[in-house]
Amino acid sequence: MPLVAREDSLLAVIDLQPRFWGERLDADDKRCAEEAARRAAWLAAAAHALGIPAVITEEDPGINGPTDEAVLAPLRASAPVFTKTVFGLADCPEIMAAVRSTGRRTALLAGFETDVCVTHSAVGLGEAGYRVVIVEDAVYSPFGAHLVGIARLRDLRFERMHCKSVYYDWIRTLPAARAYWRKPDRKRPKHHARRGRPARPKEDRSLAR
Repeated sequence: MPLVAREDSLLAVIDLQPRFWGERLDADDKRCAEEAARRAAWLAAAAHALGIPAVITEEDPGINGPTDEAVLAPLRASAPVFTKTVFGLADCPEIMAAVRSTGRRTALLAGFETDVCVTHSAVGLGEAGYRVVIVEDAVYSPFGAHLVGIARLRDLRFERMHCKSVYYDWIRTLPAARAYWRKPDRKRPKHHARRGRPARPKEDRSLAR
């Protein structure tokens, strides 16, 4: 597969709603979920800064609440937010209309939950002819289902990348990376180095590689 081209990319943030990782999770699950959400939020900010369009989905927000504010903040002005009542976003005509309107053919997926809505969305987008990339460290599913979901996505032959790899595919050159980090509003999360470039996330045995 070729590198992920910035000019062909779109980001789909799927059901990244904090109530999914609220009090129902134990400490380890909650930590992993919150870390995936932080990375998804960083990726959303990077996408916005680099002019990459995004779509946001929410599952039953009346019950599950809105998308994480850290994700909404950089995308609010440009990314539509859709309520979906099915697990796969490709089964929602209005969401697919927004996806098609971007003119992009590489869909990068972040959000919740790995084994259900992320998987269903990946399958639907793949069947619609899109190149689908799962941003593996920006998706999660609790109760032991994350690794099962990742294994199924692997068996279905979807590409899997980490936020760091996506960033470098988008940015391509050292001058572009330096220019990106030179902007005062660019925040480096804990899993990024202070030298102006993303660092490899610390090993987390509960997250698939």
